[in-house]
Amino acid sequence: MACCGGCLCCHCCCNEGDIRTPEELTILGETREDDDDEILPRKDYESLDYDRCINEPFLEVLEGLDNKKARKYEAIKWILVFAIGVSTGLTGLFVDFFVRLFTQLKFSVVGQSVEDCSENGCLALSLLELLALNMMFIFISSVLVLIEPVAAGSGIPEIKSYLNGVKIPGIVRLRTFICKVTGVLFAVAGGLFVGKEGPMIHSGAIVGAGLPQFQSITFQKIRFHFPYFRSDRDKRDFVSAGAAAGVAAAFGAPIGGTLFSLEEGSSFWNQALTWKVLFCSMSATFTLNFFRSGINFNKWGSFQLPGLLNFGEFKCTDGDKSCHLWTAVDLAFFVLMGVAGGLLGALFNCINKRLAKYRMRNVHPKARFIRVLESLLVCMVTTLVIFMASVTLGECRDLVSTINNNTSTQGSVSEEVNSTIRRFFCYNNTYNDMATLFFNPQEVAIHQLFHQNATFSPVTLSLFFVLYFFLSCWTYGVSVPSGLFVPSLLCGASLGRLVANVLKINFHMQIYSGTFALIGAAAFLGGVVRMTISLTVILIESTNEITYGLPIMITLMVAKWTGDFFNQGIYDIHIHLKGVPLLEWETEVEMDKLTASDIMEPNLTYVYPHTRIQSLVSILRTTVYHAFPVVTENRDNEKEFMKGNILISNNIKFKKTSVLTRAGEQRRRCQSMKSYPSSELRNVCDEQVVVEPAEEGQDMLQQMLERRHVPYPNLYPDQSPSEEWTMEERFRPLTFHGLILRSQLVNLLIRGVCYAENQSSASQPRLSHSEMTEDYPRFPDIHDLDLALLNPRMIVDVTPYMNPCPNTVSPNTRVSQVFNLFRTMGLRHLPVVNAVGEIVGIITRHNLTHEFLVAKLRQHYITI
Repeated sequence: MACCGGCLCCHCCCNEGDIRTPEELTILGETREDDDDEILPRKDYESLDYDRCINEPFLEVLEGLDNKKARKYEAIKWILVFAIGVSTGLTGLFVDFFVRLFTQLKFSVVGQSVEDCSENGCLALSLLELLALNMMFIFISSVLVLIEPVAAGSGIPEIKSYLNGVKIPGIVRLRTFICKVTGVLFAVAGGLFVGKEGPMIHSGAIVGAGLPQFQSITFQKIRFHFPYFRSDRDKRDFVSAGAAAGVAAAFGAPIGGTLFSLEEGSSFWNQALTWKVLFCSMSATFTLNFFRSGINFNKWGSFQLPGLLNFGEFKCTDGDKSCHLWTAVDLAFFVLMGVAGGLLGALFNCINKRLAKYRMRNVHPKARFIRVLESLLVCMVTTLVIFMASVTLGECRDLVSTINNNTSTQGSVSEEVNSTIRRFFCYNNTYNDMATLFFNPQEVAIHQLFHQNATFSPVTLSLFFVLYFFLSCWTYGVSVPSGLFVPSLLCGASLGRLVANVLKINFHMQIYSGTFALIGAAAFLGGVVRMTISLTVILIESTNEITYGLPIMITLMVAKWTGDFFNQGIYDIHIHLKGVPLLEWETEVEMDKLTASDIMEPNLTYVYPHTRIQSLVSILRTTVYHAFPVVTENRDNEKEFMKGNILISNNIKFKKTSVLTRAGEQRRRCQSMKSYPSSELRNVCDEQVVVEPAEEGQDMLQQMLERRHVPYPNLYPDQSPSEEWTMEERFRPLTFHGLILRSQLVNLLIRGVCYAENQSSASQPRLSHSEMTEDYPRFPDIHDLDLALLNPRMIVDVTPYMNPCPNTVSPNTRVSQVFNLFRTMGLRHLPVVNAVGEIVGIITRHNLTHEFLVAKLRQHYITI
């Protein structure tokens, strides 16, 4: 019976009743039916090259860099950081201006129609007007997402993945930015229960990624010669600054934005980056503040509106000595609200996850216009619920008592109340409390729940919370740009205000209702997104009240602990659903039972320092690896290798399982070479070495090693490895010299960097660092190469362009050490090198994902 390939044990998994490990299934998005359709990390996501390649072209740049040039380089970086902050602030201003314009236009038209039709009996006409306006806006927003599907959602899961080191295709393109910014303003104006603050983070990240490059794929003809910052390392730092600026512009919280990039995004950080990110966040906040204060109040330079969402000032009425924002007794209720927020957040995430899986199975595989129809369906249901709830479920409450009992310190309380309340279907100086919540922008509704006293009845708050909870859960995930911060804050604020009303009415407690609304908003938002440090600071900066620091922090911690008991945060769930190989902060303690040799990939495809073009083309066209070890034969250790010394050749146990795999790989390469345009390369594999199968009961590896008297091919430094390697030749001891990337090899081939057999490697053309990075961020592919122009017998010297000093680990290194090194250094490839310098395997991001480690741990337990 044939057992699953790749297992080191004799555990057979071909029977239907056997348990399969995640690694025994297809990784590319395949689900596992016996475990709630678990989606495994996909291998087709690339990692960012955050680690610097210290090759000769880079060293030449360093040698020509003096203090003056270094200061110029640093000054340019600071200017770009400031420009990113200003651009993000202006983006927020653009979104806010048009959202306000479209929303006011819609509510003025519909509001006047409702006032007229409430007397004339033509409410159906008012409903049709509201439905037509909302569906028109949502149709535009959904069509924009069809143009660029990555623009859907908040973008925070994608940006978090990018800052974690995963390259998400199209996530920071200019076209994505245009569709995101334009789509979110129509989505919010269309009445969906979404926010514009979340997409601001994505928009800021795109600005950070694109502005320092001075070029765009969308507008390829617009190109400036700007050779700086052309690496994943610099680009990722600017993306961190842009994401922080997006948070700062959304909430007026520059410190919270900096902590957001540190906590939720960046896994590779340094002190200089912290200062730049904070400066970028400040620039975004004050740019937005300056223009909004001038446009809305005609007070240029007054800085009265720091962010798109401002909670206002929490303060008791002057002279009211019995009023306190919060007391020590209230902390007990805050803890209970944190538990409730965690439970409700876990329920929200669970429902949304099931909806997302349903969309993946039944909506996304169909024609693309089906996604537009789904968005329009959600819009229609939301509009009907808003209108019908306001007509049938709202209560008419006394307007005078509301104004008299308001606890706000603003002098124009009555004006603010009269400008935001809705009198729909109510007369005799009364107003409709349900319509006041539904027929106002979400930011206005949050401000009402925080600062207006005795405005909403407990029944209204309960119904509003239930409707908003389920509709916002259904909405997050449809094909429109959509944020989740504001809907979560509004849900939690209504719940907190409900608790305050109950305590006031039933228990006659003297409490400040706005505080409970704020704590409820924090509890629910924390239960959904599971953020702690950054969310605490964001809420404190948004309230401008430091005394709320302790209750907000306690509430968020309790909400996170409660929610984590059931599931992950909403952003982590959507990252998992996309199959992104995200690396957490640390591994579980149990994983230290594994070593680097247990999780590494032993089947290596390598190149020699001097390799023929025919070999390079064959390797690049028949593999999907993004890096290749550069090796030479280790003849001094050949005797020890043949004895099977574990220390000298730690990967010997893996060779038994890889012999047939490597033979098949060699045959596939030969088939690829037969289609090579050059006649010399087409015939290179005509006389293949056929690997005879081992006799029954005989160890193939031992049979191979016993033929050590067979002469090795003539592979000296100035010559190329043969395409007709035997199995014995493939497993020679190999001394590790460095790593070279696929993009570097393709670049060398396209630019003709090679030399002839009768020449010295010194005659090979040299490329500068700017030439090596000229095509960044989209390097040419090997299939774009015109093979007819190449001489397959030419030799490429890769040593000047490889990274000669990458981070390496020993085969006996524990997984926790490997994980910490890989994550904190921002690595993409981690070679495993034994005590004498032989490479025995390589570790990539996929080898450190939680699912892969769990599978290897299960194999470890089965083996022992």
